[in-house]
Formats: sequence, C-alpha cells, structure tokens
Amino acid sequence: MAFNPLNWLMGLFSLDIGIDLGTANTLVNVRGKGIVINEPSWVTIDKRTRRPLAIGAQAKEMVGRTPANVIAIRPLRDGVISEFDITQAMLGYFIGRAHQQSIVPLPRPRVVIGIPSGATQVEKRAVYDAAMAAGAREAYLIEEPRAAALGAGLPVSEIRGSMVVDIGGGTTEVAVISMGGIVVSRSLRVAGDELDQDIVQYIRNKYNLFIGERMAEQVKVIIGSAFPMPTEKTMVVRGRNLVTGLPEAIEISSVEMRDAISTSVQVIIETIKDALDEVPPEIVSDLIDTGICLAGGGAMLQGMAERLSDELKLRVWLAEDPMTCVARGAGLVLEDLDRYSEFLVDLDRTQSRG
Repeated sequence: MAFNPLNWLMGLFSLDIGIDLGTANTLVNVRGKGIVINEPSWVTIDKRTRRPLAIGAQAKEMVGRTPANVIAIRPLRDGVISEFDITQAMLGYFIGRAHQQSIVPLPRPRVVIGIPSGATQVEKRAVYDAAMAAGAREAYLIEEPRAAALGAGLPVSEIRGSMVVDIGGGTTEVAVISMGGIVVSRSLRVAGDELDQDIVQYIRNKYNLFIGERMAEQVKVIIGSAFPMPTEKTMVVRGRNLVTGLPEAIEISSVEMRDAISTSVQVIIETIKDALDEVPPEIVSDLIDTGICLAGGGAMLQGMAERLSDELKLRVWLAEDPMTCVARGAGLVLEDLDRYSEFLVDLDRTQSRG
C-alpha cells in the first residue's frame, strides 16, 4: 500500500474502529480507548415491517419472550451474514454508539472487520457493503485468525511459526502463521453455537426436557467442560417437559455435559490435527517451543486447553482476554495500515475510500 499523505492526515483526525463481527457477540475496539462495546449479536424486529426494535444486550434479553408480532434473530450465522439489512442496521447502531463517544465531531470512521478465513467472495463482499452502508468512510476486512494472532501478541511477522485456534460462536478458525502469511489454515463451522445445540439435544433426548438456547449457553458456561474437572459440578436447568407439556426443573452434572458436547469437541480436535499434518517440519519444531494459542469466547470452555494439550502433545495456552483478541487485532491494523496491509483481505478491487 503506497503512502498517501491525505489518508495519513485524515487518519489523524478520524475515528478508527476495529470490529469483531461475531455470530454470538460483536466487539468494537476504538483506537486510543480499547474495547468500548461488547454486546450479543441479537436484533429484535417487527415481523411485519422488519424494522429493528432493539439491538445487542437488550435484544438478547427478549429472546424467547417476544409477542407474536416481534421476533428476535441473529443476523449472522456460522460467522457470515444471513440477514443483510439487519446486519447493516446492527453495524450502524454499534458504529454510531462508538462515534457518539467522541468529544469533538469527527469524519466518518475507518473500520477493519474480522471475517472467517473460509468466507466466500460473496460473503466477504456482503460484510464490506454492510460496513460502508452503515456509515464507514473506509472499510477493510481481515481474516479472523490473523486478527486473533495479532491481538494475542503472537510474533506473526517473524520467521518462526505461530499457531492460533480461534473458537468463536459460529466458526472455529485454525491457522499457522509465519512471516506475516498463513502457512496452513482451516475454517470449521463447528463452534460455540454447535455446543449449545448439543446440550439442547442431549437434555431433550435423555430427560424429555426442552430448554432454550439461552439456558443451554448458561449450562455450557457454568458446568460445561472438555476435560475432567478436579471437582465435578451440578446445575439445575428449567424447561418444558415434552411428555406432560408442563414446566420442570432437573439437576444435571458436568460429567453429562462433557458427554453431550464430546462429539463437537472431537471434531474441533480432529480439524487441528488435520492442519498440523500439513505443517512443514521446521514450523512443527517452532510449535514445540511456542505452543498453540487459544482465542475466542469458545476457548474459555473449562478444560479446553488441557484437553487439546493432552490430545496434541503440545503446550496449549489461553490468550489474555481471549474473547477480545480479534477486535484488538483489528484495531492494531488500523494503527499502522501500511505495515499490516498484507494482512487485509483482497476483494479484487481497490479498497473504497467512501
């Protein structure tokens, strides 16, 4: 990317925003302020007009509680846009909130958004177009594993190899990075959402109890685990008995939940093994020294690092504040666009200046 004095001058007086546009949560990182927004990627809309009524945390509170004329949806599925207009409204809302925090009026912001490495050209274009329509002056895209590696502080520009596994809500991103480039990558649409569905299905099949997504997520966070815990836990879950149709509460254990999510966890492990199988021996040697970095909200599943370490025979460690790695990495790119230009996704055209 050639140095442009006008862009440099505008950059001094513009709002720079790094966004992790996640299936489960959207995080906004403003240069100089850090993470200013971390809210669920939920929108409630009027069923007839499709007008957004609530966005973020307020919308998630309404899930399962809305009247007939209102529906709560997540406009992103498996890390990509499934509802363009609603995603645009959600992005506009979050960008507007970040912009309002400025003390003085500023030009429209420059935005870097993390996307799954397996996204198609059409899916990438949809994210770009949504960002521009939502009010960005310039929009850039970065693959999530690169952003996560940057945010986690991995030496991505050095010759020695680094490996990051970013487990989000809709996708698991696996990447081995050396000299700023991706050597091997995998994008798997099995992540936190799939674990939630596993829990819903397990409880339904074993106890004839139907629970909602929010309850399943709570179960995953509180007693879900990928590896035996020093002290196993129990939790009461509430739902509707499918036989009687009446409300019911039962007690379940962390051992049961480990069994419930075991298949999906194993799929993630096999994908990482598959990626490692393609890594050159010299980089494997580097990984024995540096280990594998876990990022993303799904990486905080209890015992995940221990399980991966046991299965892969490598040191696996959790990044500092793993949920914010992609947003922090996207923000770092905006601090020095010239340096990190090779990290940006090429959309087969010059990135728009708005």
